[in-house]
Amino acid sequence: MRLDVVTIFPEYLDPLNVSLVGKARARGQLNVQVHDLRRWTYDRHNTVDDTPYGGGPGMVMKTEPWGDALDSVLADGYESGAGRPTLIVPTPSGRPFTQELAVELSERPWLIFTPARYEGIDRRVIDEYGTRMPVHEVSIGDYVLAGGEAAVLVITEAVARLVPGVLGNAESHRDDSFAPGAMASLLEGPVYTKPPEWRGRDIPEVLLSGHHGRIARWRRDEALRRTTAHRPDLIARCEPAAFDKKDREMLSILGWMPDPEGERFGRFWRRTEAVEE
Repeated sequence: MRLDVVTIFPEYLDPLNVSLVGKARARGQLNVQVHDLRRWTYDRHNTVDDTPYGGGPGMVMKTEPWGDALDSVLADGYESGAGRPTLIVPTPSGRPFTQELAVELSERPWLIFTPARYEGIDRRVIDEYGTRMPVHEVSIGDYVLAGGEAAVLVITEAVARLVPGVLGNAESHRDDSFAPGAMASLLEGPVYTKPPEWRGRDIPEVLLSGHHGRIARWRRDEALRRTTAHRPDLIARCEPAAFDKKDREMLSILGWMPDPEGERFGRFWRRTEAVEE
């Protein structure tokens, strides 16, 4: 997989040299290229922004540097046989970044990131390159950062760990929160390691039982418990058919029941009485 990042702060992307992403780069599994946008400016001040049309506060990133930078990155990628590119635009006004989208992007051969500063990039740049490749405008949360570089780090880490061979154990992400399949709408439960007792606190006895079926059930129940406590919205939009009999029994203990009247309260609704806190 090839990843290109165009930014006015290349040093912000230095963490891509460490941990899993850094090791994957060293092994040749990821080809990460970070480009300084100011290389494509042609005045002595290396100007990348200007005042917005229509007035208002802030500055807008100019079309010319971004156009020349992306043309250069695309030419290099095509020459090296990188495959079909996908443009990723980090922005608080984009679609939410989810594990589902991370899985989708991990199957793409080439991602190009355009982290912006100031009030963002002149819209014509996004519209222009949207005629040449798929574009994903992506938000990592309902808040605004000073720039998109932190979002690039988040997205890259989430995507890169799904690329075959990057994780030491290919099964490591199977039971992650939001992982496709049985965990798609659940948060992962608590985890434990040695020693079995620490500061008077024991690990759950079931984890020492060696009974894989009981352990799997306990982990599933803990995932349901954590999800109902921290993200009830995930449960509320699930189809009852997504849960087996044991799941529904645990959800009932936790105060959740399938809606007897169809969609009136959503797919699941939470009882207000006799709810385990």
